Amino acid sequence: MPLASLAMYVSPPPIEEATRLFWKALGDRLRGYGLDAPGALDETVAYNEAWFRPDLLFGQTCGYPYVQHLRGRVQLVATPVYDLPGCDGPHKCSFIIVNARSSASSLGDLRGMRAAINEPGSNSGYNLFRAAVAPHAVDGRFFSSVIETGGHRASIDAVATGAADVAAIDCVTFGNTLRFDPDRVAAVRVLAETTKGPGLPFITSALTSAKDLMILRRTLAETIGDPELGGVCDTLSLKGISLLGDSDYEALAELDRDAARHGYPAIV
Repeated sequence: MPLASLAMYVSPPPIEEATRLFWKALGDRLRGYGLDAPGALDETVAYNEAWFRPDLLFGQTCGYPYVQHLRGRVQLVATPVYDLPGCDGPHKCSFIIVNARSSASSLGDLRGMRAAINEPGSNSGYNLFRAAVAPHAVDGRFFSSVIETGGHRASIDAVATGAADVAAIDCVTFGNTLRFDPDRVAAVRVLAETTKGPGLPFITSALTSAKDLMILRRTLAETIGDPELGGVCDTLSLKGISLLGDSDYEALAELDRDAARHGYPAIV
């Protein structure tokens, strides 16, 4: 049975449940078109392991690992369009957050503070963050220390509790948290927005046929547009898809190169 994995946006709990319901509807529609689609998402495989599986029928990745590691190994299906602050069609930014009591009022004020990142392979928590502060770095440094939290929610918690002073949070994750877990973000505030880049694409294995890729795109659009699934898509803030190509994601690789040109290849 082919693999279906949607593990990028699975919290808070209403998002997790809506993601399962969304796949059930999408999987039913795919089987109606003759594809061998699983009845449920695989929630046991690690999100980044799923990307490299040759049996991946449908998944979602981050744009930064796509340009770093996945080109040629997966095919872009479509980029979701979310209806949340910080999103502009298929493009989205990260929110640079500080503690609500912080006196910082500009990016320059963050110099010498303690940063939290989710992980270095993240576009929203690392690549866009680095692009924002790279012009302010001096001799390759900007922060006094950097901790790796393993996830955006943990980064929010680090800033809220004072374990870190600043982090960059994917605007979709921030919006979902604000809607369904507002207490988690009550002790932080948004200081700035990063530049926008193409969002997290839905992907399929490089081995998926051109015919099946067309079916994936068609059924994805039909499922999002199905009035009977309106409540699920509203919970996910999912309002459509955009067919971006590899060249569109090159902008994220350019941010990587631009940070290096500023002498700031890593967040330090």
